[in-house]
Amino acid sequence: MLTLSGGRLAEVTGGTLVAGSADAMVNGVCIDSRSIDAGAAFLAIRGQRSDGHAFAADALRAGARALVVTDWSDAVRAAVEESGRRDTSVVRVDDALAAVTALARYHRSRLSCPVVGVTGSTGKTTTKDFLVGALGTKLRVTATRANRNNELGVPLTVLEAGSESDVLVVEMGMRGAGQIAALCEVARPTLGLVTNIGQTHIELLGTQEAILHAKGELVGCIPADGAVFLNGDDAWSRRLSGESAAPVTYYGLVEASDVRATDIVLGDDGRPTLTLLAGGEAVTLTLPLPGRHNAYNAAAAAAVALRLGVGLTDIAEGLAHVELTEWRMQVFTAANGVTVVNDAYNANPTSMRAAIDTLSGMRPEGRRIAVLGDMRELGSLAELAHFRLGEQIARAPIDVLVTVGDLGRRIAEGAQAEGMDAAAVRACAGAEEASEVLDDLLAPGDAVLVKASRSMGLERVVEGIVHPRA
Repeated sequence: MLTLSGGRLAEVTGGTLVAGSADAMVNGVCIDSRSIDAGAAFLAIRGQRSDGHAFAADALRAGARALVVTDWSDAVRAAVEESGRRDTSVVRVDDALAAVTALARYHRSRLSCPVVGVTGSTGKTTTKDFLVGALGTKLRVTATRANRNNELGVPLTVLEAGSESDVLVVEMGMRGAGQIAALCEVARPTLGLVTNIGQTHIELLGTQEAILHAKGELVGCIPADGAVFLNGDDAWSRRLSGESAAPVTYYGLVEASDVRATDIVLGDDGRPTLTLLAGGEAVTLTLPLPGRHNAYNAAAAAAVALRLGVGLTDIAEGLAHVELTEWRMQVFTAANGVTVVNDAYNANPTSMRAAIDTLSGMRPEGRRIAVLGDMRELGSLAELAHFRLGEQIARAPIDVLVTVGDLGRRIAEGAQAEGMDAAAVRACAGAEEASEVLDDLLAPGDAVLVKASRSMGLERVVEGIVHPRA
């Protein structure tokens, strides 16, 4: 983790030491006063929902040794004085986010471990989780927590690495051109992995070609002595190979892939058993989450882990027991006997199709029920993409479709246009209405997929299944 004095903290951030000691030593950085470690610096970030300055006193009580603030207000002054902490440095900066970024750049220059950058239109977080599992069998891994993959999350992830880290794994998201390149300037990845090139963010970028170039910013940032890993089955991803100064490893399902997943068989719960092939070796394992598409994520993680010296048997062990980020194809059986596939964190056409395939491949005792909401940021493609998703559902062995939202209604229309029985389709305005429908509908043995863009809040639907109304 970051270690420096209060005076050096002011220098690196371009700030001013307004109170306390320049000699106080800081260990680590935190933006949440509830989880701060003693000796860390607390950065008072102003967010949409809260202002970190309001929690300065809490941070000091928890043992913060430095405060980084943009507002040296009477309230913050009072918090410092009341704490009685003479060893606490207080640094005022003009821009808190710029301060975090500057600290991360400084800290990254002192790290010697390999840094893996992960991006792509779908599967980033799951692949990151798989990487942590595969690498963690032999190496000490620091990685992006949850979904902290933006201009604040990436610097914070870099700041968590230290001399004890054998490898740093950084997930990189983006909403526009130039953003991944900016994240790469902070993280300076030595290895880059692209999961695929889909239509996510097409509303902002305009074309899939533009998405290709935006995701390709990671590939272009990898040094010649590093390594790039691309999806060999994705024609768009393969086009990125020409932008790489580093050697390229292909992973996928096709025979030409350097690291290949084959012999994929889905269990009754949708979890795939597969064989990984690489360098003349083979190992068979069962992944802990459903979906044939996760074979790609597993192969991607295996390719990177092999490059970093982890053996295929250890990789398989790590993949089989990986800890997964919440709301990403989580499968569990509720107390009422309903199997839930919770994939409520995000959605785009590619991931929606994969999720429908996953539900279709499950063999529950009862019915297969899809609860699907709006996919955001699709621009002019939105209406057609939702309608076609409905057509796919009508052709799949899905027994009941519940849609949520205005665009979700287009999913319902597409399903009915393709021949799905109108009695099996329920279009709801919001998550609360969908929960009410499910209260009356669900029965023990049913399997329910819940998926939509994050802004739809379908985690409330999952909560309603787990705790139905009396």
